[in-house]
Amino acid sequence: MAEHDMPHQNGTVEGDQPEMAEREAEAKPAPTPSEPALDGKPNEKADLIGEDEPVRHEGMDWFVLRVASNKESSVRETLLRKVQIENMGHLVNRILVPMEKTKTIKGGKQRITQTKLYPGYVFVEMRLEDDGRIPQDVFFLIKETTGVGDFVGTAGRPTALQQHEIEKMLQDSKKPEDEPTVKLTFDKGEAVTIKEGPFEGYEGTVDELLPEKGLVRVLVTIFGRQAPVELEEWQIVKTTDA
Repeated sequence: MAEHDMPHQNGTVEGDQPEMAEREAEAKPAPTPSEPALDGKPNEKADLIGEDEPVRHEGMDWFVLRVASNKESSVRETLLRKVQIENMGHLVNRILVPMEKTKTIKGGKQRITQTKLYPGYVFVEMRLEDDGRIPQDVFFLIKETTGVGDFVGTAGRPTALQQHEIEKMLQDSKKPEDEPTVKLTFDKGEAVTIKEGPFEGYEGTVDELLPEKGLVRVLVTIFGRQAPVELEEWQIVKTTDA
């Protein structure tokens, strides 16, 4: 792609020119309700999609941008801020880093964490030129951002996500209605070994998963008889890994 001049920042008007300022204010398009808050600040709600929002806005598609590891959120915030400064909301709309909330319990204490569902990627909804290329100003705005790699696709012509891929990504970006439950990694009937607690060293079988409590019920043979013991997930390990 040939080099082009970099997009410039908005200039300031010198002198007392209220009429010109008023005309500029009228010409500036107002943000639509569906647009995220383009302030560049960490905002949990900006990463979430409302139930009534469309899969894609008219004339736009979703594209996948490769970014440096652990830079997903900072890239997103920087791009949102640049889009606002350069008044490019008509070319770039939503920018998402889908997150999953999980709850862990250790020693009876709960901890809620957020995990990136697609590490190393940021999802961008934008409008391409008629020939499938990224608009010049948008291209430089994105490429000049620290931590940004390339879009998935051929050089200069990113590949749009298919309908089912967009729906999955947007579903992942919806805020869960209920409090997150513990994500247990064991299966019923699986052989486990207790590594912590009064039954340390005992082997047993997973009898039931209790994600709402963050517990795993294990059948352990004690004095020749099987007895159910409820344990926190971190207290046991798969027997094959012990």
